[in-house]
Amino acid sequence: MNPSDFATRNDLGLKLWNEGKRKEAFALFLENAELFPSNATAHSNLAFVFLRAGALDEAKTEYENALRLEPTHADAKRGLAAVMAQLGNASASELREIAGADSAITVLPYRGARRPVSVTLLVSLGSGNLHLEKLLDDRVFETTKLVVELFKNARLPPFDMIFNAIGDADSGAEALMLAQRITAGKRKRAILNPPENVLRTTRGENAVRLRSISGVVTPRTQLFARLALGAPDGAALLKEHGFTFPLLLRSPGQHTGHNFNLVQHPEELRIAVAALPGDQLYAIEFIDVRGADGKVRKYRVMFVDGKLYPLHLAISNDWKVHYFSADMSNNPEHRAEDERFLTDMSGALGEDALAALQNIATALGLDYAGIDFALTADGKVVVFETNATMVIVQPDEDERWAYRKAPVERVVAAVREMLLARAASPA
Repeated sequence: MNPSDFATRNDLGLKLWNEGKRKEAFALFLENAELFPSNATAHSNLAFVFLRAGALDEAKTEYENALRLEPTHADAKRGLAAVMAQLGNASASELREIAGADSAITVLPYRGARRPVSVTLLVSLGSGNLHLEKLLDDRVFETTKLVVELFKNARLPPFDMIFNAIGDADSGAEALMLAQRITAGKRKRAILNPPENVLRTTRGENAVRLRSISGVVTPRTQLFARLALGAPDGAALLKEHGFTFPLLLRSPGQHTGHNFNLVQHPEELRIAVAALPGDQLYAIEFIDVRGADGKVRKYRVMFVDGKLYPLHLAISNDWKVHYFSADMSNNPEHRAEDERFLTDMSGALGEDALAALQNIATALGLDYAGIDFALTADGKVVVFETNATMVIVQPDEDERWAYRKAPVERVVAAVREMLLARAASPA
């Protein structure tokens, strides 16, 4: 690769990012910003990676660098507005001014030969968006992204369907209410993941409403003011509300283990609270789901158009389990267990657990969602998280993950089939 060819290097970085190779993409974007300090797109793309990682100060700096070089750079203007929205440092009118008058709508390129299926994606400047672009084949779908905080027009552009991609009810409640207004009066079957249904999927509300489903266990979950938990009587406050130690503390709207800690003893509470951001914190009952071998198994199942699709099983010695950090890549026994789950979900989980998952999917009322869960010794489903933010990550091009390709493709195909079936004028 020619080190002086920015376009080639930038295209490679975008390709790596879209393939889920985030570390490699970040390294290349970082190098691009160093090699091409006068290129606004180099700084904007680096800022985007910082933004997606939650590094808001770094993202702000790089977007500002891009706009100093090119004040009309559309991606940098929208990106800086997103940073300011997530920092909480700007009003709605200020965000629209930062992003620019024509920044509410972006039409992605369409490469197909036939009439496209037009999909309007509702997204937020905040965090918690479901990044669906990778699932929307640009030879079939013409995608229009609409930022709800920036949209002021009375009429939407033409569409076959609207997909509400604002997935996190804890961080995106205001954006979801804007999305409700935008979709009001539209044909119901043309709206996927209705905003009003997503609004009901906060961690706290899920814990209460799913608890009544047979075969389901949800941890006690409650929001508290951060200052109250950090006060000298914070542990007593938790006890009054039925919590015991150990317990979990989590900042709302956070995923992939960020700002999520185990507090073993009451005397550790004040330090743990001080380490977490936000004006409110979730206290979550800690349920020990270790198996007989001492390991934690966290399953992920996707819900697409009311059907269940197994996505992965992560096995770890740690209570905080994610597939990317679990003991999978170097453990063939764990990968074999993952494969058994993917090829025989019913046999791996049991019919009672499968029925419970189906009832959870029905209760959510979402066209696209997912659930992370464990099983108790007697086969009950312990819900860790279930909402519309669950992503489908393609496995690496490594022979160890060959068994995962077909199950992942089944989910992707199910999403496409759902969209085509729901389109007003299918391709």
